Amino acid sequence: MRPQPLAACLVLAVLLPLGAAAQAATPAPAVPATPAPAATAPAPAAVTGRFDNGRVLAYTCQGCHGITGYKNAYPSYRVPKIGGQTQQYLAQALTEYRQGKRRHPTMQAQSMSFSEQEIADLAVYLSTVK
Repeated sequence: MRPQPLAACLVLAVLLPLGAAAQAATPAPAVPATPAPAATAPAPAAVTGRFDNGRVLAYTCQGCHGITGYKNAYPSYRVPKIGGQTQQYLAQALTEYRQGKRRHPTMQAQSMSFSEQEIADLAVYLSTVK
């Protein structure tokens, strides 16, 4: 395994809790007393992933998910294989890590570094990997 992606993961795993603590310490803005408008804006269009960009971004994923039989040291369990999963599952999983609905320090840190477009790009590429 290359040391640079591992070092990046470790740095992100350390910095993520510090950022979350700082964000939690920031007071929430006051909610205005005015009622919401009756008409709501339409939902944003789904983001279309780009295969070539996903292939470039997936380099960091291969450090853990691309090694057969790799066991993570913290906590001690097998890292799931992500190649060949559906685009919908991959995009949903990364989004849930980013939102804090799924808990794993490394995955939360990784997902926070991706935009919605980059998550879609990764999902397109990784869904084709066998």
